[in-house]
Amino acid sequence: MPIPQQQDAPGTDKDLKPHADHGEESYHGSGKLSGQVAVITGGDSGIGRAVAIAFAREGADVAIGFLSEKEDDDARETVKWVEQAGRRCLAHRFNVQYRSECEAFVDRAVKELGRLDIVVNNAAYQRSSSRSSTSPRNSSTGPSGRTSMATSSWCRPRCRT
Repeated sequence: MPIPQQQDAPGTDKDLKPHADHGEESYHGSGKLSGQVAVITGGDSGIGRAVAIAFAREGADVAIGFLSEKEDDDARETVKWVEQAGRRCLAHRFNVQYRSECEAFVDRAVKELGRLDIVVNNAAYQRSSSRSSTSPRNSSTGPSGRTSMATSSWCRPRCRT
């Protein structure tokens, strides 16, 4: 079993040992999303990258959002894999905690990719805590919860139905 790894947020895939498997070599699509467009927050690495690659191999164009300059290399790597699948990929740096930045990301995706069909709210961060709690947290009050609200609310009227 690999030793757990710790990175300062936001983490990057390039620093993972062993490297993560995003399906680069293992996933083969079948056109289930042909002609569709997806926006993916946190799409530069981790689960977001795996989703971007899978969607591209299923035929979708993809817009990925990511937080910081630290993640530029990860975003470029995701763009490379999406484009190798023959699809278009837009990478956009923004902070999901700010509604105006969410709106700018979605508007740019629609303008450059022509439409919007799928929204994946994946942006998040992980932290450890020495506190233990038996009661569930209200995730809609933290940064990741705001992600879902701001991005989804701006996407909804722009999605094809």
